[in-house]
Amino acid sequence: MRKYGVLVISHGSRSPEWVQLVDEAVAGMHVPDGIPVFGSYLELVDGRLIGDGITWLENQNVTDLIVVPLFVSAGSTHLDEIAYALGVKPEPQLPTDLEPFAIRAQMHMLSPMDEDADLLAEMVYEKISGLSDNPEREIVLLIGHGSVEKHFHLAWRRSLERIAEQLKKIGGFGEADIAMLLPDQTKRKMTWWHKHKPQHAVIIAPLFLSEGYFTKQVIPARLQGYDYRYNGQSILPSPKVSQWLERQVALFYKQVHYEQKGDKENGQTC
Repeated sequence: MRKYGVLVISHGSRSPEWVQLVDEAVAGMHVPDGIPVFGSYLELVDGRLIGDGITWLENQNVTDLIVVPLFVSAGSTHLDEIAYALGVKPEPQLPTDLEPFAIRAQMHMLSPMDEDADLLAEMVYEKISGLSDNPEREIVLLIGHGSVEKHFHLAWRRSLERIAEQLKKIGGFGEADIAMLLPDQTKRKMTWWHKHKPQHAVIIAPLFLSEGYFTKQVIPARLQGYDYRYNGQSILPSPKVSQWLERQVALFYKQVHYEQKGDKENGQTC
């Protein structure tokens, strides 16, 4: 008899406020009765690391772990090392200090948030909508962490482009563009838009899960000397993050039910 448990994995932070926002999102999700849930972190949160979550869930007699990566982009290098450490892939694409975990349960690692670019764009728009007063004369610049590693850089770009395209539609903005902090593309993008569309206001939309060092310090520092609108608000807090977590788990269960039904029809048993 299979017993499922949910392991939500986020990056982690030294900021208690950052962690609290993520914890609240995890606590706000609804799962079927009897399904244990553990919100874990890659680093910086003692007692709540990935290994702690695996141990706790397996102590609840969980045979199958549904792993939900609470990351905004498939371009995150952390997803690569997490997948390796969980045994989902045989080798990481980049060197990592993260050692493989001792795991008895079967792993089912789901997709990060950018798999649902439309919903992610809605979350971002809710945070920046108050900065817009004449969208046809505004440029929304979506800024994400990014990566200098080619494979991950391309994944980040695809994520950002899909979300920016949807942001433009939702908000009716005149233009939408993207920039990464790694490598730093912000100055080049800001210079280009101020030169080619000087009458347009630039609205900065940060693609970060929770407010912290990047939203409060790095982005403003990179934009010094430019005119722009920015409130520093990240995706959290938002009930839609809990809803996204719920939907990921629900879709997994639907797929499992479909596969089990097919097995029964073919005369197979679990």
